[in-house]
Amino acid sequence: SHICFGMKSPEEMRQQAHIQVVSKNLYSQDNHHSPLQYGVLDHRMGTSEKDRPCETCGKNLADCLGHYGYIDLELPCFHVGYFKAVIGILQMICKTCCRIMLSVEEKKQFLDYLKRPGLTYLQKRGLKKKVSEKCRKKNTCPYCGAFNGTVKKCGLLKIIHEKYKTNKKVVDPMVSTFLQSFETAIEHNKEVEPLLGRAQENLNPLVVLNLFKRIPAEDIPLLLMNPEAGKPSDLILTRLLVPPLCIRPSVVSDLKSGTNEDDLTMKLTEIIFLNDVIKKHRISGAKTQMIMEDWDFLQLQCALYINSELSGIPLNMAPKKWTRGFVQRLKGKQGRFRGNLSGKRVDFSGRTVISPDPNLRIDEVAVPIHVAKILTFPEKVNKANIAFMRKLVRNGPDIHPGANFIQQRHTQMKRFLKYGNREKMAQELKFGDIVERHLIDGDIVLFNRQPSLHKLSIMAHIARVKPHRTFRFNECVCTPYNADFDGDEMNLHLPQTEEAKAEALVLMGTKANLVTPRNGEPLIAAIQDFLTGAYLLTLKDTFFDRAKACQIIASILVGKDEKIKVRLPPPAIRKPVTLWTGKQVFSLILKPSDDCPVKANLRTKGKQYCGKGEDLCYNDSYVTIQNSELMSGSMDKGTLGSGSKNNIFYILLRDWGQVEAADAMSRLARLAPVYLSNRGFSIGIGDVTPGQGLLKAKYELLNAGYKKCDEYIEALNTGKLQQQPGCTAEETLEVKFL
Repeated sequence: SHICFGMKSPEEMRQQAHIQVVSKNLYSQDNHHSPLQYGVLDHRMGTSEKDRPCETCGKNLADCLGHYGYIDLELPCFHVGYFKAVIGILQMICKTCCRIMLSVEEKKQFLDYLKRPGLTYLQKRGLKKKVSEKCRKKNTCPYCGAFNGTVKKCGLLKIIHEKYKTNKKVVDPMVSTFLQSFETAIEHNKEVEPLLGRAQENLNPLVVLNLFKRIPAEDIPLLLMNPEAGKPSDLILTRLLVPPLCIRPSVVSDLKSGTNEDDLTMKLTEIIFLNDVIKKHRISGAKTQMIMEDWDFLQLQCALYINSELSGIPLNMAPKKWTRGFVQRLKGKQGRFRGNLSGKRVDFSGRTVISPDPNLRIDEVAVPIHVAKILTFPEKVNKANIAFMRKLVRNGPDIHPGANFIQQRHTQMKRFLKYGNREKMAQELKFGDIVERHLIDGDIVLFNRQPSLHKLSIMAHIARVKPHRTFRFNECVCTPYNADFDGDEMNLHLPQTEEAKAEALVLMGTKANLVTPRNGEPLIAAIQDFLTGAYLLTLKDTFFDRAKACQIIASILVGKDEKIKVRLPPPAIRKPVTLWTGKQVFSLILKPSDDCPVKANLRTKGKQYCGKGEDLCYNDSYVTIQNSELMSGSMDKGTLGSGSKNNIFYILLRDWGQVEAADAMSRLARLAPVYLSNRGFSIGIGDVTPGQGLLKAKYELLNAGYKKCDEYIEALNTGKLQQQPGCTAEETLEVKFL
């Protein structure tokens, strides 16, 4: 039911491994270039080549999971990942008797707290902090009475214990005896005296390992460690697991004779080599200094094997070339989690440039025919679709709508339809066969623009296969994607099962996401030309004769609305000529025919509302919609655009459902551009030339700036300029100017 991370003890490592790796050479010296037995590339640890099976389980590269090996380190090393934890434990225990530095009462109190069921991670972390603080405050062990100084990190992978340093008035007897033992030395060599205060104990991995092994079992829970998941002594490396070959493959290069080995393999060979060097030095009785240097180097290599991005490596030990450790494989954007698990490259997806198309409904996307021929959907042949499937199979992969592959029900063989007798295959189609057909009109696709910052950055649309080479969609849907048409590219994914299609449409469809989950305001609403068109259409001096009115209204009769019987309202002006107002035309967007049940109601102030009189506002900026008729007010961004709940589309969505809101938006998207393109909406150079007032304000600003700068220069010349901290007089002047 839960996952538990822990450390493997050396014994568990030995049980898990299949061989002990001892040889530093990778290949045997014969001409066959075969991996050496008990080397790092021994094929008993799995395989990394297609033509050579694993020697442990006999399986090939695809089926063999790989097997572990192990290396015994000559001397223990600190694990770079657990280094902080090791220091933390050393600060909590006595460095002489290895008991935790708490009195019996405190121990009992903390253990009682730990036994409570259902302690959260944060509570445990808080407890560890408390225990650590209590232990660090004490400097004499309550059990053996030994003196304990501070434990701290000193350089890379080095720990020191300030055993002999006291800052108290009363000097510990142990410290005083230690200092007295140097009296004779000081008499003969005066240089020793100033160094005495800096005397400290070096805790090397061997010392720490022995200390950790002596920690009593009853103290381990107080270190907030779970004895089942790992004991303190497992934090020090004495054995290294050698990972299987399949995660560190050797690449045979054609250019150079020989192979290109993985970074992990090279690190492991270096570790074995250093092991051998230490072994030789110990046997031959070399100087301790040499063995200590080799030990440091072994520690560094073990650390780089795990995490290659260490800081503070001494120059003489720094590696020549950068390698990838285990940590680098996992972390970051290109790492295993973010690069290969959470986000990865997928099949059945396309990507191209986007462009606007107000003639599409807001839940549609136009897919280029080139993309539609490549993206396929596996459709099962049944009674209802067998005739259609036969037609697709006859068309083959080059004619749209067609199909690329057939998979027969009983054989698991896929047949490519570019070759062979398609007519014969079409006749032989049986129920239950799977035809991988092209994407066709009406398919559900997922449409996404990166960066995907919220859930509305990926939504489901209905595909419409069209000519040309771009994805097109209604501009109303730009806001959730944060898209514009200056060269943006978007991704399209084709779900591969009927369940996925249904789920995508119901949960991720554009209609289901007209409002943002952040605050319930509409996000998909009219923008740009649609707002301009609707505003100009609903101004109070916009009138049309019958021909013009019918021509504009006819623009909404497309697609789903094609067969609608539009009821033209009675004209607003009868004499001297019958005229319809723009507001009447706009009302038909909400309720085009008598069959339409929608009766929307809205009363709200517009942007230019004069402040009194409601619908009698002389700026005509109080919007009143009654039973889907616009009675007064001109529609502007507040009542049509996104970001407010006094929005006509929000009212439609709230009272009449998502389909009606989407229909109304699609009608507006067709009607507004038609009106706008007939009326004209253009600007000339005169509209953007600055007037006298603006030019005057600009010159005043510039002159004030120049005047201020002249004052600063004058102050510098007379020596009155206050210098800023850390700057010369000239630098101060520059800072003031900027």
